[in-house]
Amino acid sequence: MSVRLLACCLSCLFVACTPRTAQVLQPDPPAKVTLPVLAKAQEESLTEVSLLDYEWTRPQLATMPRVKARPVRTLRIVAVGDMMLGTNYPEPKYLPPGDGSQLLAPLLDPLRSADITIGNLEGTLLDEGGTPKRCGNPKACYAFRSPEAFAQHFASAGFDFLSLANNHSGDFGPEGRSTTKRRLDEVGIAYAGLMGTDEVAYRTINGQRVAFLAFAPNSGTVDVRDIARAKRLVGDAAGQAELVIVSFHGGAEGPDAQHVTRQTEEYYNENRGNVWAFAHAVVDAGADLVTGHGPHVTRGMEVYKDRLIAYSLGNFATYGRFNLRGPAGVAPMLEATVDDEGRFVEGRIIPIYQTKPTGPMIDTRGRATTLVRDLSRQDFPESPLRVAPDGRLLVTGS
Repeated sequence: MSVRLLACCLSCLFVACTPRTAQVLQPDPPAKVTLPVLAKAQEESLTEVSLLDYEWTRPQLATMPRVKARPVRTLRIVAVGDMMLGTNYPEPKYLPPGDGSQLLAPLLDPLRSADITIGNLEGTLLDEGGTPKRCGNPKACYAFRSPEAFAQHFASAGFDFLSLANNHSGDFGPEGRSTTKRRLDEVGIAYAGLMGTDEVAYRTINGQRVAFLAFAPNSGTVDVRDIARAKRLVGDAAGQAELVIVSFHGGAEGPDAQHVTRQTEEYYNENRGNVWAFAHAVVDAGADLVTGHGPHVTRGMEVYKDRLIAYSLGNFATYGRFNLRGPAGVAPMLEATVDDEGRFVEGRIIPIYQTKPTGPMIDTRGRATTLVRDLSRQDFPESPLRVAPDGRLLVTGS
């Protein structure tokens, strides 16, 4: 839509407005009338405003009504890493006590309090059947099949988006994936990460259109290694949404994989992608928040072009068959506030830990906070992000 506002200026000015911003493009310093017109354009989300050249006296300019710019809106996002609340395969003994509904109970308050809550669903929702994947290396291969009723546990905890881009979403073939999607649909959780069918999800939250994309190096998922295609997908989403969140499953695994190498990483001879190059590329393409998982340990964070990147949020709620020894048993729950341009404003790490056979709990020792602080300093010394001892995420110079 094109709208013309008659106002005074010394020469012809143009205000270009996208779904994200209204920007004044002009060769000369702005006239007094620029501020109210710009504010009006932002308020009404106009696509173009043309200011014509009219002659006004200074007293007339002084009496012109001004439109107050709207206050900056913010959204608070909570992001967690891998979640698998128990599996009935190969035996029901790997399920939590009762119906599993209390597994996330200690963290319900921070999960529910966010405007947007996201995580990675590691496995399928399927009561029985499906075709278990074949494991070439049984020592490094597991198949996860959680009861379909567990979809309600995620919904009750406040999750808005779940990533299906990981090495376990296809554990039980097409039936496992289709049933998982159906159960998530029924409880109102959006999902993304499956190649060709579910590459991006959209929801309107607090009046803002939010896009969610997920990537992984695994069969049937949107490929984290195809950076050119990832940039196109993110760029398209940025043109249709005011906020773009990207989730990725990538990088090597285990206690020796806590550092971001800025190189292509491998695990058991599998290319797990260059997560640093991927994260920077999708931010360049329009992503506003990037969160990672997959190494099953905590990794550092950085702020790049005013956008927060968390390279691995570790194991959040992984019951039964996961190794929770050492660094695999602690993880950061991330709280991140972004403004209506997608810029990182402030954040906090809530440190959690897991021990068998319980679910995640607040870690009063703050081990994940210490890990994020130290790893971020070591891996991203150029980043303005600093982690305070109490878990606050601060941007120096702001």
